[in-house]
Amino acid sequence: MRPSYFPLALFANILCLCESYTLRSSVSWVVSSNDVVEDGDLSEEVAPALLVDSAGLWKQAYPSSNVLGDSVETGELVKPEGDSAAQLSSRLFSYRLEKVKKSASSTPPPHQDTAKTARYISHYSDWGYLATISTQEKIKGLPFGNIFSVSDGPLDNSTGVIYFYVTPMDNTVADLKSNPYASLTFSEAEGEFCRQMVYDPEDPRCARLTLTGKMIEVAPEELAFAKEAVFSRHPVMAKWPVGHKWFFMKLELIQIWLQDWVGGTTLIPLEDYFKATPF
Repeated sequence: MRPSYFPLALFANILCLCESYTLRSSVSWVVSSNDVVEDGDLSEEVAPALLVDSAGLWKQAYPSSNVLGDSVETGELVKPEGDSAAQLSSRLFSYRLEKVKKSASSTPPPHQDTAKTARYISHYSDWGYLATISTQEKIKGLPFGNIFSVSDGPLDNSTGVIYFYVTPMDNTVADLKSNPYASLTFSEAEGEFCRQMVYDPEDPRCARLTLTGKMIEVAPEELAFAKEAVFSRHPVMAKWPVGHKWFFMKLELIQIWLQDWVGGTTLIPLEDYFKATPF
């Protein structure tokens, strides 16, 4: 007797009649058809606006949580409208900013000129690794590191003073309220030089700079320059959600530590550092 395939065929037909969903990941952005933006429109003006718009992508991604500080009482599961929605979510935080182009030379200063090298790295680094003493319960009193976007001034105006745009919601800011001293580390591996020379990031010829000092809030008379310094290098920051209570901080330097060649490290006097220029 031939086996009956009727139940299997019936089940297959039922599946075909159902609408399908694609599981992107457990934390995928969810985009409605009204939020889809064509690739050509994903400019620096459009993309950040989606984040702060109450009906935009940011809130719809987490419709019933207050992860970002914006509570929503109810939320509906939104079906992605095809692959274009998924492509948008993956590009939203990595769109190119044609206005902001580094003018740094591919070749850093001679390693013997340590002060100039330090200024070169601190100026042309867009981000760094900030280490604090943690106030988190499980690691209280232990080192805690975090990545921050930074700027020591617009590309054509280096100051050597590192500015930050931070939120009280960040664990690092909580640490700084308890102990304002921190160390900020940059690596020349961020740029193209070490890759071109095939230097490993830990190779002493791939320079490392650690600035240690006291993190303080920027004074009112300095706010205008701090905004210019940070937002000229990181324009999207200017449109981050105001509910996070962002504010500006800077690092008052105590020590400048540099490893830029074989044979040991250098402690650069503050006076030499501020007299030097990165250009």
